[in-house]
Order: sequence, then C-alpha cells, then structure tokens
Amino acid sequence: MKKNLTIIVLLLLFFVFGCDKKKDEIIPPEKFVAELSVAPLTFDFTKEGGTKTFSIASNTTWNINSSSTWCRPSIQTTKGNASVTITADANELEEERNTAFTITALNVDDITISISQEAGEPEIHLPEYIEPDNTGMESDAKTIASEIHLGWNLGNTLEAIGGETVWGNPQASAELILAVKAAGFNAVRIPCSWDQYLEDQTTYKIQESWLTRVKEVVDYCIENDMFAILNIHWDGGWMENNCIPEKQNEVNQKLETIWKQIAIYFRDYDEHLLFAGANEPNAENQAQVDVLAAYMQTFVDIVRATGGKNAYRNLVVQAPFTDIDRADTYMTVPSDNTDNRLLAEVHYYTPWQFCGLTEDASWGDVYYFWGAPYHLEGAEGRYPDWNCEEDYLVAQFQKMKTKFVDNGIPVILGEFGAIHRTFPDNQLWQEKHDESLAYFYKNVVEKAKNNGLVPFFWDNGGGIFNRETNLISDQQSYTGLMEGASAGIYPF
Repeated sequence: MKKNLTIIVLLLLFFVFGCDKKKDEIIPPEKFVAELSVAPLTFDFTKEGGTKTFSIASNTTWNINSSSTWCRPSIQTTKGNASVTITADANELEEERNTAFTITALNVDDITISISQEAGEPEIHLPEYIEPDNTGMESDAKTIASEIHLGWNLGNTLEAIGGETVWGNPQASAELILAVKAAGFNAVRIPCSWDQYLEDQTTYKIQESWLTRVKEVVDYCIENDMFAILNIHWDGGWMENNCIPEKQNEVNQKLETIWKQIAIYFRDYDEHLLFAGANEPNAENQAQVDVLAAYMQTFVDIVRATGGKNAYRNLVVQAPFTDIDRADTYMTVPSDNTDNRLLAEVHYYTPWQFCGLTEDASWGDVYYFWGAPYHLEGAEGRYPDWNCEEDYLVAQFQKMKTKFVDNGIPVILGEFGAIHRTFPDNQLWQEKHDESLAYFYKNVVEKAKNNGLVPFFWDNGGGIFNRETNLISDQQSYTGLMEGASAGIYPF
C-alpha cells in the first residue's frame, strides 16, 4: 500500500509540473514581417553607357526580374542586403531607350527601378573609295622632304602598350606640340599602337574612341602648320615579328583591314600628313625580306585604293629592321600607281654602346664619348675603338643617298638618339660627355640632310623636352640638333 501511494504522488507531481512546461513551450513567437527597400529608383545613362549602383535592404530572399539585353544587373537573386551594379551598353540606336528592373520578394510589394538611356549617334559609314582629289596634295616626296627642317618623335606615348600614359609620360597635349614647334621642329613623327584598341580580333575594327584620340594629336600638329607622320608602330609585334611565309596571309589580311580604316578616317587631310607602314620590322634573310616587301606593297595599295587625297599622299616604307646595311643589301620599294610619292625609312643608333647600352655587357662596354675630339686620356675603352664615328656616319648615309636619294626616293631617318649619362663624381667627364652628345647630334643631323635623309630626333620623354613643363630640359643637346639642322643642306 505504501509503495502504491508513492507512485500516485510521483504521477501527480509529473502531471502538475509537466503540464506547466508544455504550456510554456507552445507560446507562439512574434509573427515574421518581410521587409524590402531599394534606392535609388531611377537611372539615366548617357549614350556611351557605363555602370551605376543601387542598394537593396531586406531581411528575406529577393529577385531582380529584367528582360533587357542592353542593361544588366550584377546580381539576379540573393538574401539580405546588397549593392547591385547596373551595366548599360553603348546606345548605337538613334533613339532613346528605356527599360525597368522589378525587385520581388514574398509577402512584400514589388519595387520597380526605371532606367533610360539617351539616343545614340548614327554610325558614320564612310565610303571605301572616293574619286581622287589632289587639292592640297601638290607636293611630291622630294618637295615634302625638302620642307622638313628637323623632325621630332612623340615617343613612348600613343604607342605605349596598356594606354597612353603607362610608359611614364603624360597625355600628349596641344601645349607640348606648340612648344616643339616654337623650338624649331616643324615635323612630328607619331608612333602609334592600334592592336590593343581593336574591338575584337576577328573583324579588326578599331575603336572609334581611339581614332578620335589619334586625330586630336594629329590635329595638334597640322593646326600648327607642321608635318606629321602617322604609323603602325611595334604594336605588340603582330606584324613586325611575323615577316615569315607561314604567317603572311593572316598578317596581310589584318594589315590591310587596319590600314584601310586609318586611311579612310584620315583621308581628308592634306599633304602635311604622311603615313608610314611600320616601325622596325624584323626580317633576317631574303625569304623574310620578301614577306616584308609584300606587307609594304599591301600598305601602299590599300591606302591608294581609298581614293580622295590618299591617291596622292606621300607614304613611308620601312627597311628590314630600319637598318642601313640591310636596306642597302635587300630593300626594294613597292610599286605605286602615283609617281614620286614614296619615301624609305631607316634609323640610326650606331654605335649602340654609346646610343643605348645601359651597362657593360660581355660583348662590349658602355661608351661615354663619341667623336675624335672626345677621345679623352684616361678614358680608354669608353669611346669607340673601331671605325664607327664621323667617317662611318658619312659612309652609312652615303649608302642611302646612292641607293635611294639619287634614284628620286628621299629617306626618312625616323629615329636617332643617345642616352644622356651623368657622372656626379667626375666633373670633367660630365662636361666632355655633354659636349660629345651635342657633337653627335650635330653630326647626325647635318650629314643626314646633306645626303637626303630627313632627321627625326627620338624623344621618349627623357630627351630634350620635359613633358611635365613643356620646356627644354637639355639645352646643350638641343643646340647641337639645331646647329646640325641649320648646317645641313638637302641635295634636292
């Protein structure tokens, strides 16, 4: 009996306390309320397109619904707060366009974002060919060459791979070109990259924005009554490193397509604008030289085929490596339906130990001095110990005179230059090096002009102009250049 009583008491206790616990457990929680807000709710894009951002605040899962192909959200669905980027393509239609994004979630009202974009401008399709027009194109190659007092290179700028300022120079400006003109240069060679500005590698279509930028720089020159030479520079090497038979058809097609666009875009410029087919194309042997010759023929043919002023434009074709000896041995000029409108191009950086070597190498030491007056006692080994100074310079230029100039083809000396070196612990060497550099420039320019080569000084931003101030930064070298330009007399 006592045992049974104990069991009954335990059951009563379990019932009392158990029921209270169960009662606590079934108290309903507060009711969940979904939240969703978006800001801002309207966007206006320019015709160029671009990106804009809006914010979503939410405590639940949401979705963005959009049927637009020209305007896209960076996120389609997620839960909670988020920042969403809208990307709008450029509008190529001649009318404004509109779309909307609808943001939805369970148990909340839909939210709509309204998006508009201004009308685009119609794409201008210039005809591939127009009737020849010789207005402002009366000068042949020899006449143009004779009018160039001294040329200057806008180096390491428009040809910089990665963008105009990537190689350390500011954007080219009208003020810079005005300073170049005021200093006595009346021609600018504009090294230019194109491959990195193609819309794709199938059509080879050049971005309109890049053509516009190049035009701005060309105009800086033309509006100052200067001559300008526009080229396809190294450009990543797609042409210049592929003067080989197995690449010829592929490269030739790309070359033709790119030059056709350039020629058509700049077709209305008068004779102050010249085109140059390449920069320093690599061609080691006769087979490669033959491929290069085919590329240069394509360049001439496609420019002429666009008609207008291009039917008479003076064109510059490059020697293998723009090397004088290779030009003398291998080079032939393309055939041309327009008489006397072709120029050849070579460069001069000899000896490289003086012009470009930055540190002693296994094959030779850096030269600090050039020219007979600068063979300093105590500096043996720091000036040429082989015949590559004054007499060699003249002999090299005479090769070009005999091969080209005497046959009616002027030569563009498209690049020449040398490193300006510093000697903080040797004042004498510094003075003599500076004098030697100016002496080198005077000789190159004077002897070039005397032999029918039109000199263009290579300035990569560390030459004679400070690109930040547009002031001459190396007065002594500048003086040497100008003295040579005044002393030299073209033979035509």
